[in-house]
Amino acid sequence: MEGLRVLLVDDHSLVRAGVRALLHALPQVVSIDEASSGREALERVRAELPDLVLMDIAMNDMDGLEATRAITAEQPEARIIMLSMHDTGDFFDQALRCGARGYLLKDAAVAELEMAIAAVMRGDVYLSPAVSRHLVGNMLARQPDEARPAGVLTPRQTEILHLIGSGVGTKDIARRLDLSVKTVEAHRAQIMERLGVRDIANLLLEAARRGLITLGKI
Repeated sequence: MEGLRVLLVDDHSLVRAGVRALLHALPQVVSIDEASSGREALERVRAELPDLVLMDIAMNDMDGLEATRAITAEQPEARIIMLSMHDTGDFFDQALRCGARGYLLKDAAVAELEMAIAAVMRGDVYLSPAVSRHLVGNMLARQPDEARPAGVLTPRQTEILHLIGSGVGTKDIARRLDLSVKTVEAHRAQIMERLGVRDIANLLLEAARRGLITLGKI
């Protein structure tokens, strides 16, 4: 992955400057070209054949999705990572369908940018952790309760379990998550039912046994 030539595509010069600074911190990147629109990106890819394209998703003229679709239609092996502010909705689904190999949030740290580049360059698909959590949450939310395997918790139940394990009381959990106390109590009852326990002490022990929490954090 040495000697990477990167094309950075974004219609905001300040954003390009910020991402360029992150890229300069990566020793494997040897050159950084820039484009301010999807149409310009398509022309640069045709002319320069960069190893990697970092593509903004929302741009005037030709947006990142359309540009990615056009690039991969001509060059199916093109490696494109979509840059976006959106961690919800169907943006990442559209990006992957258009041929992107990765979906990275714009507030990512240097370490995550490096991981994304490494994954895409070795032929894998990379999704920001926040996007992956959203996908899993949607999948679980679409499943009826009876379809979920025994012991599997929803993202909300997992969140509440971690707070219980950290010693946070019911009222404080409700306040932190903007829920009613009755809703938190209902979630707690469902968690206990799913884990097959009847009190908080055994709930914490069973959750720790299953690796859902660690006793050191209780």
